[in-house]
Amino acid sequence: MAHDKSKKSFVIPQLAQSVHIHSLRLTDRQKRFLSIAFNDDTKIMFVAGPAGSTKTYMAVYSALRLLSASDRMDLLYVRTVIESAEKGLGALPGDIDEKFNPYMAPLEDKLYEMLPRNNTVKKEMLESGRISAMPINYLRGANWKDKIVIADEAQNFTYKELTTLVTRIGENCKLFICGDFMQSDINGKSGFPAMFDLFNDRQSVKRGIHAFRFGKEDILRSEILKYIIGKLDSAKG
Repeated sequence: MAHDKSKKSFVIPQLAQSVHIHSLRLTDRQKRFLSIAFNDDTKIMFVAGPAGSTKTYMAVYSALRLLSASDRMDLLYVRTVIESAEKGLGALPGDIDEKFNPYMAPLEDKLYEMLPRNNTVKKEMLESGRISAMPINYLRGANWKDKIVIADEAQNFTYKELTTLVTRIGENCKLFICGDFMQSDINGKSGFPAMFDLFNDRQSVKRGIHAFRFGKEDILRSEILKYIIGKLDSAKG
């Protein structure tokens, strides 16, 4: 898509910021991501890319900036449980919060990375409920308003689960749905590629739904990971 491949300099809307948030040195693609994420007209972003290409990082960074700019907004982090979101939570001990807690680790890693070490903002947001987490298979019946939703590891969602996810959206919401086409733990049942392709058109963009791709050039984790992803890509051909 033309809007997704442009190498122009992008205007990133200025947001009020009541909390200092550390950020990485951004690539052109990451700047393009922010220009879309901070646009008031953007409702949903399907975000694809290989491991380490900053899908979750950019989604969390965008969410924190949006939370900092508006006291009305909350952040909900959604992931699958066990290998597949269609499996139950019985494999782990405890209640729903205790069972799902290990799956919040990627979000907590990013919060620790971006927020000042001596800052109490993360604790306050978690304790007040402004930042929360929920398994994908507990979303049915929900109706979101004034909410930022990050759906992580979306390659492990079935098409039906993704349908449930995107149809929860209400007023003043943004959804970031992050997935990796190269990885899936649900034996070919992933609905993420099909859903990504379905909304990867100009008509969807006009409605505020974007299908965005990061590549191995956006990997900031390590040079060796860039090499590994490159080799895996070449092996597919």
